[in-house]
Amino acid sequence: MMAACVAPPGALAKKPAPAPAVEYYGDARPDAPELAARGSLPVGVRTVVIENKDQLDILNASASRPDPRYSRKLKLEVWYPGRLAPGEREHVMYTDVLGSGPGNPARPNTPFQFAGRAARDAAPLPAAAPARYPLVIVSHGYPGSRLQMSYLTENLASKGYVVVAIDHAESTRADKAGFPSTLLNRPLDDLFVLRSVARWAEAGSGHFLAGLVDTDSTALVGYSMGGYGVLNVVGAGLSADAVAFVPGGGLAVHQRGNPEYDARRDPRIKAVVAFAPWGGAGKIWDDAGLAGVRTPTLFIAGDQDDISGYKDGVLRLFQGLVHADRYLLTYRGARHNTAPNPPPPAAAAAGLEEFMAYAEPAWDSRRINNINQHFVTAFLGVTLKGQPLQSYLDLPPLPAGGTAGPDTAAWKGFPKRSAVGLELQHLPAQ
Repeated sequence: MMAACVAPPGALAKKPAPAPAVEYYGDARPDAPELAARGSLPVGVRTVVIENKDQLDILNASASRPDPRYSRKLKLEVWYPGRLAPGEREHVMYTDVLGSGPGNPARPNTPFQFAGRAARDAAPLPAAAPARYPLVIVSHGYPGSRLQMSYLTENLASKGYVVVAIDHAESTRADKAGFPSTLLNRPLDDLFVLRSVARWAEAGSGHFLAGLVDTDSTALVGYSMGGYGVLNVVGAGLSADAVAFVPGGGLAVHQRGNPEYDARRDPRIKAVVAFAPWGGAGKIWDDAGLAGVRTPTLFIAGDQDDISGYKDGVLRLFQGLVHADRYLLTYRGARHNTAPNPPPPAAAAAGLEEFMAYAEPAWDSRRINNINQHFVTAFLGVTLKGQPLQSYLDLPPLPAGGTAGPDTAAWKGFPKRSAVGLELQHLPAQ
């Protein structure tokens, strides 16, 4: 006969903490590192559409028509510190799609919704004068969407940043088209968004961001192909081999040594976060191209990344940015999905491919999200705001042999024994 389970004295008097009415992506787990916590500011969110006219339509270029032009419409999601009206609360429903582009019957475009912790169209909250909020521009994977990293975008806005995430035309799950468009347009889209926000931020512009944003303190955040784009923006000029990937020479605008490319460097960009950036494992960049980056950079990747590569991919990029102060946060045992939100329920219901477009086999996505929030908060706090957060980045290495030991408790901000599976490397600029 099985013995009855008897609770210790006083145990029944303790009531479990009530579960939140709604669980939002980015909410802190009990083991979340310190800086993952949401900031003190309410968050507003708005959707904006901009149009970049007279751009090369590389997908329709040919020998007989080498320079077709078109306008690129970019849908943006803008998160910002907000001022809530009486009765207004931070709750929004985002609409995204599953799938791998139009015309794919195996993975059709299927809309789904998920909840966010932001107030739709809330009034902006001015920063304490004379300060303004630094700008963070976010670039998704291929395919992906502007909503792919809402756990991070909302979190940063609550800490005093204006965050603008881009739907890159011809590169989202809804409108995926040929890869040359992504290779050409990612850097150009990023810079066009920066120029657009700078105009909006001017006093008297009439835009809701007027007087709110400090574009002289801008960071670029890119995932996968977004990582490729942001590295090119800050000086990683493409190799001649990479330019030859696309017939017609359209990629020469991003080539190292091209005066047009060299003149495009924008000094307002003070920091880069590159999640699993694509391109290191191929011939996209030679050593001289990587040496062109001088912007502080935080790389985040899994050491089992089978899309961007690790030793021959992200690690090579990290080591090759010899003139930039840079960090590499590695998730041991993780593959490529170290950046996105957790798999939505709709993805799990749609089958393995849709689920694995978000999930990590050996890691809990919510755990990854919290760790990303922590390190990105520290890195951008130091590089954009001059906050005293460097000690969160100056961490002791893990023991030789690759196993986590008791010294992981010395990782500032991490609960004891919770830094297992992680490695943070730092290389200063030469």
